Amino acid sequence: MASDYFLRSARLGFRRWTVSDFSLANELWGDPTVTRLIGGPLTEEQILSRLSHEIETQNAHGIQYWPIFLLATGQHVGCCGLRPRNLDREIYEIGFHIRKSEWGKGYASEAARAVIAYAFDSMHAAALFAGHNPANESSRRLLQKLGFRFTHTEYYAPTGLDHPSYILTRDAFAADQERSR
Repeated sequence: MASDYFLRSARLGFRRWTVSDFSLANELWGDPTVTRLIGGPLTEEQILSRLSHEIETQNAHGIQYWPIFLLATGQHVGCCGLRPRNLDREIYEIGFHIRKSEWGKGYASEAARAVIAYAFDSMHAAALFAGHNPANESSRRLLQKLGFRFTHTEYYAPTGLDHPSYILTRDAFAADQERSR
């Protein structure tokens, strides 16, 4: 399994979802605590549809919300990755879903940093978009810590709410990287 990782951070390995990953997807997206702020709980049919959509997005665009695993043990942590947002302008959406048992360990931050670097350095993205449920204070703090800047609120149909929305540009990322050297 470790050889399947196309991206690594200090503690995490990223691979692509496959059709045989339903049990992992179900453990993640079948947990109502994980999905309550993104339109859950999800049924098995919705989870299968979500998994199929991730695989289709990978096949069509070379991206998805990739499953992530602990390098040390191979344990599934959740997913983090990209979706097409505005491909004509090279803008992608970043997102992450972490299993409840792994909350509070810094995995979302670590995974997001790896995906951000991958998006700008390997994919040459112009910008990354992110949004979160207005009740998700942890995501708000993390996005701001990662350098995302609030731009607007945007209606998100699965929750029926206007979600705060953010952008991180390639130039802002590069400037932050330069400052941290």
